Amino acid sequence: MTTSATPRTDPRLLDRLREDLSALPLTVDAVQERLGPLAATALAKERTLPARRLLVAASDPIGVLVGCFGLGLEVAADDLARALPRLGVAGAVELDLVEPHGADVRALCDLRPYGDDLGGAWWVASDPTEHARSGPLPVDHVLGIGGASTTLASWTPRTPVGRALDVGTGSGVQSLHLSRHAQHVVGTDLSGRALDYAAFNAALNGLDWELRRGSFLDPVAGETFDLVVSNPPFVITPRTGGVPRYEYRDGGAAGDDVVAALTKGVGAHLAPGGVAQMLGNWETAGGEDWRDRVGAWVAASGLDAWVVQRDVQDPVEYAELWARDGGHLPGTPEHDALVGAWLDDFASRSIEQIGFGIITMHRPSRERVPFVDLVEASGPVATPMGPTVAAGLVARDRLAGTDDDGVLDTAWRAAPDVTTETHARPGATDPDVIVLRQGGGLGRSVRLDTLDAALVSVCDGELTARQSLVAISGLLDVPTGEALGRGVGLLRGLVADGFLTA
Repeated sequence: MTTSATPRTDPRLLDRLREDLSALPLTVDAVQERLGPLAATALAKERTLPARRLLVAASDPIGVLVGCFGLGLEVAADDLARALPRLGVAGAVELDLVEPHGADVRALCDLRPYGDDLGGAWWVASDPTEHARSGPLPVDHVLGIGGASTTLASWTPRTPVGRALDVGTGSGVQSLHLSRHAQHVVGTDLSGRALDYAAFNAALNGLDWELRRGSFLDPVAGETFDLVVSNPPFVITPRTGGVPRYEYRDGGAAGDDVVAALTKGVGAHLAPGGVAQMLGNWETAGGEDWRDRVGAWVAASGLDAWVVQRDVQDPVEYAELWARDGGHLPGTPEHDALVGAWLDDFASRSIEQIGFGIITMHRPSRERVPFVDLVEASGPVATPMGPTVAAGLVARDRLAGTDDDGVLDTAWRAAPDVTTETHARPGATDPDVIVLRQGGGLGRSVRLDTLDAALVSVCDGELTARQSLVAISGLLDVPTGEALGRGVGLLRGLVADGFLTA
């Protein structure tokens, strides 16, 4: 399948395009208002029919641009000229944004507004989505804004940094976010087409990135960064069976070796105090715990690690997801052959589950034993999660350098989003179950016993944990040493997860 050219980065024409998009203005809110709640909600779930029905005959500027560049509809050249008066149709053709088709024009790329919860507002160009083209995607397809990219953006801490690295930048979505809080942004990618799109998006949004072509971390050998982000091509893809090797999702390695290699190797590129935030898949064979597999990777890195597994799929679910992702429809011979290849590949390694999650790594700024925290959290989480990740790293870093006496001699305070929930049988004087719940962050819950609940109830920043536990041990007739030992373990977990703060 042939691949269209990437948009050109002509400064003169890009200035005109930027002025047109700003004047409309073409924003996320404007698009949602134009589509209405039904079509906008459906489009967010990649169901395009309601939006297509609404915009097939649109002549207003936003309707024309969304139909043309978001849905792949042919639009009248005169309508596009009115939507982009400064650039004009000739300029759009010269930039390789559209191609003439009789009296109409057809988009050669996807172009849409994008924003974040912190006030960022950009435009992102990428290859047309599968919904805007007929047939499967070409293997050198350059992905735009997707669920994985928005997940990574949400989980990345936004602490101001000097140097930031975007590994596998693709069309540059993560670099857009980095530009808001990093002084210098470097992006790497093996795909020349992806770097062309990234360069176009940087120029369109008035940004300056250093883009380097090469595999993963190879282009930055010997360099360190304060923040590394990566939405790598982590999809586990069979090496046999004729499965297309899409550049945006297939890193060319067997199994989950791409994520393993990044996890083990990113430490060489983290400055002291630096953070790496990555997405990944990992395999679990029969009788294996995912923590053992991922734990071995992070142990080899020598870094602090906080890994959150967000989802688990069996081989059939995984195979069908990624066969469909490339545009192969269920029920077709091509789709069934791809699924079969995946199932054979997983069976060859006795794989029973595939996990998806977020890997956060940290290089301590001082010498100490690294912390490793591998957890599962499949429910709703805060949006964005970046502030929770930043606070969690600070807390874990502090705990890793604090002995038990230091934990006990601190006056802890319950976070504002923490509540206690009790359950008792009718007529009972004491609760049978006490649960501590977190309203934000990972939305975690912890079951408490009577001593635990008593300690948390007095965490108001006045008394140290030691003072509280000594008093509680007397009231509950628990030996003081036992109370202190049980309490310090509870405190470490609650402080790490943000239930308690100093």
